[in-house]
Amino acid sequence: MPTGGKVFPAWEVSAVLYDFSLEPYRDRIERSARRLREAFAFRESDQVPVSISVGGSFFCRLFGVDIAEYYQDRALMLEVQIRGLRWCFEELQDDRTDAAVHLDVGPIQEGLVFGAEIVRPDDTSPWSRHIILEPADVERLKVPDPATNPGVQWYYRELEKTRQLARDRGVRIRVGGGLGIHPPLSAACALAGPERIFRWMYDCPEVIEVLFDKLFAAFCRLVEYRASREGRRPTSIGLADDHSAFISEAMYRRFEMPHVSAIYQRYGREGRSLHADGPNDHLFALYADELHLTDMDIGGFSDLATAKHAMHGKTVIYGGLNCKDLYGDFEAARPKIEEAISIGYPGGGYVFGVGGETYAGVNPHTLVRAVAHAREISRDRTGARRRGEHNGEDAR
Repeated sequence: MPTGGKVFPAWEVSAVLYDFSLEPYRDRIERSARRLREAFAFRESDQVPVSISVGGSFFCRLFGVDIAEYYQDRALMLEVQIRGLRWCFEELQDDRTDAAVHLDVGPIQEGLVFGAEIVRPDDTSPWSRHIILEPADVERLKVPDPATNPGVQWYYRELEKTRQLARDRGVRIRVGGGLGIHPPLSAACALAGPERIFRWMYDCPEVIEVLFDKLFAAFCRLVEYRASREGRRPTSIGLADDHSAFISEAMYRRFEMPHVSAIYQRYGREGRSLHADGPNDHLFALYADELHLTDMDIGGFSDLATAKHAMHGKTVIYGGLNCKDLYGDFEAARPKIEEAISIGYPGGGYVFGVGGETYAGVNPHTLVRAVAHAREISRDRTGARRRGEHNGEDAR
């Protein structure tokens, strides 16, 4: 598989590419929406709903595009994303119910907002240098005003350029975007490094409390600024609380949970989603019973059975697979797929997929077959259950 350079045939970067729309897939989308409604009602449908989180880096590897170039070339970014969406609907065929392109700047949100140096290595995602190296840096850290912040304003100018480019090229689907940061724990790790933050939790907890208060304020300012631009205040919100896996429940309750709870109370009246890389087994009951999550992507390193036990009937679970399960061929992945369906699917409340982001190294052929196999074995299970119910009624 190629790993760099543009390899789009001429017709694929013409109007044929940009003409992509959801119209040919309306019937399938309605079936997918029904499956998801059943899952959120904690009922089994005709088959397990499947949601695969594929994005820019995965598509770059799939199509032979340099990842670093993708993040800096807005036309290339649109081409990769639209071609990727076409691949999802034609080849992957999971239960996605919408399609949009978006301004993808990579994992540098905190760097943009707080003015860190952005590093752009060849053929991979950009990253930002740490700017908090000692406790005094926390005192000096200013909560930015998004309306005047250079990084925030750069982002929204780039978003408008991307939308204009999409209009000029006849793109028929929505162009999304909006700049935010992680909740305080992961935002702090982006600015200081996780080792430093974890150590300071023990050595100087008062510094962590000041830092997290500032990051919470910055988070909310960014949400409110985006809401003012879009003319609507969010009633549902999703958080990526990646580093929560690596602290104890006691530390989570002390430092992170008050801010996460406050975010959900402000912006999650109708929906509260969470992603964490895992393992987050020690926090599942807290997520379901105290934060009252609507749904959670449990990441690739959490135990699905533990999540099911703690959250079933309260929080819908996404995931079940780890990217490392899918680097090889399908036969190597088959046992993991079947285990996930056997644990997650009974009783509904489960959406099969890869925990977190599907990484660039995942085998696309294995991924496509994983989706098909999950559907097949869940259909078989549903059929057997329904036959058993019917036979039981006959016996009565």
